[in-house]
Amino acid sequence: MYARVTQFELDTVRMPLHKALARFEDEIVPALRAQPGYDGSYVLSTREGKGTLITLWADERAAYAGLASGFYDEQLANFMMLLREPPGREQYEVLYSDTPTAAPA
Repeated sequence: MYARVTQFELDTVRMPLHKALARFEDEIVPALRAQPGYDGSYVLSTREGKGTLITLWADERAAYAGLASGFYDEQLANFMMLLREPPGREQYEVLYSDTPTAAPA
């Protein structure tokens, strides 16, 4: 599994965090789900708008395909006007993951 990690800082004056997240869920998540090898994502944020987007990919090929095709840049363009500065991006191989399932209530 591979992870693409994007560091961002949302301009919360232009768009509150909850609205930006709703827009991400409405516009970006469906497009991500259509990408071959997409395995999920996490969005982490402070109240001030500093955040990290982690997308998970089945393998290295799937992780890089979205970059090579321009998909990543197209999706990023949807949010550029809402960011305080251009985001940073790194790719990592996931060496270990522990995601326990919730215990029945």
